[in-house]
Amino acid sequence: MEKIIFVYNATSGKANAFLDSLHKIMSPATYECPLCQLTHGPVSEKRRWKEFRENLSLETEFLHRDEFQKSYASKFGYQFEFPVILMAQPKGLELLVSAVELWSFENVEELIRVLNERI
Repeated sequence: MEKIIFVYNATSGKANAFLDSLHKIMSPATYECPLCQLTHGPVSEKRRWKEFRENLSLETEFLHRDEFQKSYASKFGYQFEFPVILMAQPKGLELLVSAVELWSFENVEELIRVLNERI
């Protein structure tokens, strides 16, 4: 079964989420996760992104980089620059949107358009 895996360039945990939110507010230009910036405001998911995500016909999984490395990379040797969006298929993981591409998007609408074209 196909599944889209969204991997944030952030570490899991409540304390890290709090620090990430502060970082996005205090110094958004130096925040290191464009996927998070595109899909979330300082404290919650953006409405447009939530609508898109809830209407996807594919299963989704949202992971922080440490969770991805524990679940996938350590078992299968995958190496990706984070953040990244992947398609999990029976044959393995396929790159949908790279970190370089994510940095180039100016808003969530661009991300949604690219995902709709590729899935």
